[in-house]
Amino acid sequence: MNSKNRPASIHQRIVEFIDGGRPFAVALVLNAAEGSTPQKAGVRAVIDATGKIWGTIGGGFVEGQAQEYAVDACKSGKPILFDFDLANTYSRDAGAICGGNMRILVDPTAAENRDFYARAAETVARRQRGIILTTVRTAEHPQVKSEWFDPEAIPSDAAFPGADNIRSCMARETPQLFVEPGGGASPTLQVLVEPVIPKPMLLIAGGGHIGQALALQANLVGFDITVVDDRTEFTDPALFPDGTTTCCKDIPKQIADLSVGNDTYVVLVTRGHKLDAEGLEACIHAPVAYVGMIGSDRKVSLIRENFLESGLATAEEFDRVFTPIGLDIGAVTVSEIAASITAELIAVRRKGISHKPSDATEQS
Repeated sequence: MNSKNRPASIHQRIVEFIDGGRPFAVALVLNAAEGSTPQKAGVRAVIDATGKIWGTIGGGFVEGQAQEYAVDACKSGKPILFDFDLANTYSRDAGAICGGNMRILVDPTAAENRDFYARAAETVARRQRGIILTTVRTAEHPQVKSEWFDPEAIPSDAAFPGADNIRSCMARETPQLFVEPGGGASPTLQVLVEPVIPKPMLLIAGGGHIGQALALQANLVGFDITVVDDRTEFTDPALFPDGTTTCCKDIPKQIADLSVGNDTYVVLVTRGHKLDAEGLEACIHAPVAYVGMIGSDRKVSLIRENFLESGLATAEEFDRVFTPIGLDIGAVTVSEIAASITAELIAVRRKGISHKPSDATEQS
């Protein structure tokens, strides 16, 4: 297998900085609300003592401010907490900046939590789930504490914001900042509950034109992509977005051998009907979120008949396959077909739609 420029997770990047002994700070978006902000809660970046940044918390003025604070924090060794109002920010070059408020933590004490970041990095690499709690106590200088929980091991007596709120964030897969007001104007205790959720895995069987276009579009909406083909020229990493894993092997065997789960999506867009059918046979019973196969209504009908007559699948099992593939948007060109498939993947992931056979536009 080849992985094209697969980036290290931000947690792994932090571990590398700690092990390298370089002074740095972690910039963490604690909250992003009341408008259109460039990044959301839970986003991190690493900033060294010179202000150089790895990752991003949104760019522009807010990132520049965080870089300035990081330089100061690296000198003092003290965390800095600041709010940024984008609604009142203006650039001569860019004009008015998108509105919204962001609360940013700049923490130069991350080296004290190496085991925590290493565990987070390992969890992400293994495509497992976890929960990060970042607690900030407001004093003369903010005091920062980071904790890790396995989703199945949230203690019922968990401290503020409590087990129910932590579980709720995990169920929604959405980070949230909880604030416990103190006696003064500023909150004294703030806790960011951050679910760590691996990207859904998309296996594309077939690295031809549609597979390439689909990889490009699916990458933009957050899928971790693997492309399988038995032709070397169609598994060239240069054909696909950064981070794509390519594999030149027997397609049905590779599909059957792939470690899959309920966050795995399989798209069959190989060079021929026979290979599509063999790929479908390899995954039709797999516990995946989605199986989609390209093809005209006639092709689908023939393959369905064969699967039912040979006992490869029941009618109910076959009708769970999304085929003809993609939402019916009248797609004709390669890019349009890829867009219709990507839209269908999003609909399954976000809305939980199930396939209902329809008279979709024929695909070849």
